[in-house]
Amino acid sequence: MSSHIPASEVYSKGRIYHETYGCQMNINDMEIVLSIMKNAGYSETVDVPEGAEVIFINTCAIRDNAEQKVWQRLNYFWFLKRHWKSNVATGRSQSVRPPKVVVLGCMAERLKDKILDSDKMVDVVCGPDAYRDLPRLLEEVDYGQKGINTLLSLEETYADISPVRISKNSISAFVSVMRGCNNMCSFCIVPFTRGRERSRPVESIVREVAELSKEGVKEVTLLGQNVNSYNDTSGDENEVEAGTNWRLSEGFSSMCKVKKVGLRFADLLDRLSTEFPEMRFRYTSPHPKDFPDELIYLMRDRHNICKYIHLPAQSGSSTVLERMRRGYTREVYLELVQKIRRIVPDMGISSDFICGFCGETEDEHADTLSLVKAVGYDMAYMFAYSMREKTHANRNYSDDVPEEVKQRRLTELIEAFRGSTGQCYDSQLGSLQLVLVEGPNKRAPDTELIGKSDRGHRVSFVNVPVPQRDCNSNGSRKATVGDYVEVRILKSSRASLFGEALAITKLSSFYNTEYEEAVACGSRS
Repeated sequence: MSSHIPASEVYSKGRIYHETYGCQMNINDMEIVLSIMKNAGYSETVDVPEGAEVIFINTCAIRDNAEQKVWQRLNYFWFLKRHWKSNVATGRSQSVRPPKVVVLGCMAERLKDKILDSDKMVDVVCGPDAYRDLPRLLEEVDYGQKGINTLLSLEETYADISPVRISKNSISAFVSVMRGCNNMCSFCIVPFTRGRERSRPVESIVREVAELSKEGVKEVTLLGQNVNSYNDTSGDENEVEAGTNWRLSEGFSSMCKVKKVGLRFADLLDRLSTEFPEMRFRYTSPHPKDFPDELIYLMRDRHNICKYIHLPAQSGSSTVLERMRRGYTREVYLELVQKIRRIVPDMGISSDFICGFCGETEDEHADTLSLVKAVGYDMAYMFAYSMREKTHANRNYSDDVPEEVKQRRLTELIEAFRGSTGQCYDSQLGSLQLVLVEGPNKRAPDTELIGKSDRGHRVSFVNVPVPQRDCNSNGSRKATVGDYVEVRILKSSRASLFGEALAITKLSSFYNTEYEEAVACGSRS
C-alpha cells in the first residue's frame, strides 16, 4: 500500500510497517503477527517505515552478522521516532505521530535487557511465543510503560490463527507445523530463543492448506525448527502411544527422550499429499536423525512430495560433530545419504556447514571438504562460526579459531562446493522436468519465464505457445504464473537450468504419463 494516506483516513491505532530477518519461520511468524494485529484493529500496512505509526522488526539471533543488521535498522527507526516533528516538517515522515518500535523474534528473547536499555530506542520487546500479547503491550506504551513479554511456552503453536499472507498473489506459501527444538546442539541458540518442541494438530494444518488451495497456492513448504521431529499427541488414545520408542535414522542418537509418540511427520505428509494431489509439498529444516525408512519411502511413492531433502551436516569430521553434540558420525551421515539415494536415486540434497567451530583443526576442516565432494550437494548454506551466549559451546569451549582462519576455510569450502555442484545440474541435461512457473526471468523478462523443478532447481525457458495437456481445448497458449510446464533441459550452469517448454499440464497428469511411459519401456524390453 502507499504510505501517502490522508491523516483522516488513518485508524487511530496506526499503520504497520514490518521487516523480517532470518529464516522462513520468521516470515511465517510475521504473517501470524499481522493476523493478530488485524483482529485488534491494526488493519493497514505501509511499504516504508516513514509512513508508519507502528514499526515491527522480526529478528534472527543465529549469527552475529544478522544481529548487526538489526541494530543498524533500529538506529534508523530511533531517528524517525526521536526527530519525528522535524522529519514531518521536511517531508521525510508521513506518520501522524511518532512511531512505536517493536522488536520481535529471537533477538527479542536473547537480548531483551540490552534492547530495552538502548536509549529509548525500542518500545516493545516480544518473543516468538508471546505474539498474542502484542496489542496489550502496545497499549502499555501509551501509558508510558515499556512493553515486554519474552516468556517461552510449552504449548503455543498459533494453530487457531489464519496467517495474513505477505505475498498476496503468490503461488507458494509457508505453513508452520511445529515450533521449538529439543536437540541442544552445542553451537545453537535456537532452543533458548524458541523453546521446546511442540507440534500443531494435523487437522489444523489440513484446514490451513485447504484454504491455501482455494486461494490458488500450488506449493506449500512445511516449516519447523526441527520439522521432521513433528509429533502430534493431541489425538485419541489409539493415536498416542506412551513409552513407544521414537524411531531414529539408523545409527543416529538423540539426547532427548520422547515421552509420547503420536502422529509423526510421515503421517502428516501422507495425509497432505493424499488430500491435495495437485499441490506440491516441501519441508524445512529437518535434522538428519529423524529420517526413518517410512519417510524416505513415502517421498519416493508420492508424486507431489518434492524429491529434495535438506540434510544439515554442519561438519564432515566425526570429532567436530561430537563436540557439536549432533548425535552422529561422518560415516553414519554418509550411510544415510547412500540409503536415501538408493531408495530415491534422483533425490536432491542440500546442507548446512559451519567453518571454524571451537577447536577445529586443519585435518578436521579437510574432512568437511572431502564430505562435500563425496556427497555432491545441490545447494549448501555455509557460514563462519559465530559464538552465541547461553549455548553449550559458550559454557564449555573456547572460540579459538582466528577469524582470518575461519574466513579462509569458508572460502575453501565454497570452492569445494562449487566444484561438485555442477555435476548435480549437469546430470539433469536431457531430462524432462515439471516446472512450477514463478514469474518472468529477470535476465530476459519479456521473453522468458522461470520456476522451480521438483528437485528445487531454478529452470528458465522461452515462453512460447505450447499445447495444454489437460484442457478440453486443442489449442496452445503461453504459460503464466502458477502453471505446471513440462520442460526438456538443454543447458546447465552451477546455479540454474535452461530448457524448452513442451506442454502445460497438471501435477498428477505429468507423473501418471511418466509412469505409463516407464511401464511401456519396461514391457518392450
